[in-house]
Amino acid sequence: MMDAADPGLDRELDAPPSDSTLGRTDEEIGQFAEPPSLLEERQPNTSWWARMKGEMTRVTMHFPPSWFSVNMGTGITSVLLHEMPYQAQWLHYLSYIVFALNVFLFVLFLGISIVRYARWPVLLRLLLRHPAQSMFLGTFSMGFSTIINMAVLVCVPRWGHGFTMFMWALWWLNSAIALAMGVALPILQFTRHSHELSTVTGVLLLPVVTTVVIASTGANVADVLPSNHAKLTLTVSYILWGAGFCIAMLCFALFYARLTIHKIPPAALIVTIFLPLAAYGLLRFSAVINKLSVESGQSLFGASEATASEARIMALALYGVTVPVALIIWGLAFAWLIIAVGLLFDLWLVSKLTFNLGWWGFTFPIGTFTTATTQLAKEFNSEAFRVLGTLFSIVEILLWIAIGSLTFYRAVKGEIFVSPCLAETGGQPPKEAPFHRQYEYQPRFPRKQPAAQDLSGPA
Repeated sequence: MMDAADPGLDRELDAPPSDSTLGRTDEEIGQFAEPPSLLEERQPNTSWWARMKGEMTRVTMHFPPSWFSVNMGTGITSVLLHEMPYQAQWLHYLSYIVFALNVFLFVLFLGISIVRYARWPVLLRLLLRHPAQSMFLGTFSMGFSTIINMAVLVCVPRWGHGFTMFMWALWWLNSAIALAMGVALPILQFTRHSHELSTVTGVLLLPVVTTVVIASTGANVADVLPSNHAKLTLTVSYILWGAGFCIAMLCFALFYARLTIHKIPPAALIVTIFLPLAAYGLLRFSAVINKLSVESGQSLFGASEATASEARIMALALYGVTVPVALIIWGLAFAWLIIAVGLLFDLWLVSKLTFNLGWWGFTFPIGTFTTATTQLAKEFNSEAFRVLGTLFSIVEILLWIAIGSLTFYRAVKGEIFVSPCLAETGGQPPKEAPFHRQYEYQPRFPRKQPAAQDLSGPA
């Protein structure tokens, strides 16, 4: 593998992709490559409207799902502003503004995506067969989760029971989407995508982490639901968390092996080392379980004949297991955060770091870790965790401002709208995008071979 300090790395990443980039190079460059040919395809027109229409068409065509990572970062920032350990009223006002911005961006990105795949259906197949870009479909669900979280915190107290039920319905919808992503995309990985250990990055975690994020959102939704609905939501959330977290640990082990054997990714992909931090979200369950048993006297286990005291004992037992496990996972995340920062700094010493859309991978993982830290501060009434939560919140908010400003600047210039999927086809949608199985198999229905013609002639 090419060393990260090799001066030829930048030339390799800047070179236009060829037909031979369907393997390692394709996955290594992932969503970050910006082929010059795509940026140069805009042709001058005499009409202002024609130029605007052409630019809108180009932006729509080159709008990959990785744009929903902007929603993830913006959404978690609004939550951090609202839940800052040391609060002030102006922080709440800022959180409302960021929340409104996130909703606007989510609706805008969703609309562009719908138009994109409705106008060019082949792009969806092209996306699904891409080993790196297809993983970013999970960002849609996680961006949606941040909106539900903030709506529960801000809108439910003001708009009442009807809006609570609406949020619950949206949570069920997003849970189905997250579970579909967490199952379908690994199936594509195992059957249709070609991978090598040297090209594995943290992007591998994106589809499976969706269920972890929606499970944590379920705990927030359960906190405002009636007790019977809250019990069902918490039960499903535990299942979703287990489905996502356990598979995420398997992916994390694979990524760890890649880092050990083939060393850190190149500069264009270095941000992916922070993605394992997003696989967190257990501690919120404990607080909701405890509140449910105290206020309603009901057990999560559903034994209707249990007395209030028995339900309280069951809840305390589950609470006593959840909090230490959450603390252990927080320790793992904290250690990995230090490692990731160290790896980033080591690369920065010898290599230029060029901004790309993948830098949004800084915001959501760090934000998720920060929300866990602030929750620990509440559970343990710890001043140390409050200080840490505040420091991490400030860092994440500053990152969001910096990355958001760079994204806006490059979006206005039109330089950031590049689809790696289309880079393989010369910048234009192909007529077809066939799937090919990447494993050996014996055909169930062998094709009949045409009968061989007798060319020997008459005897």
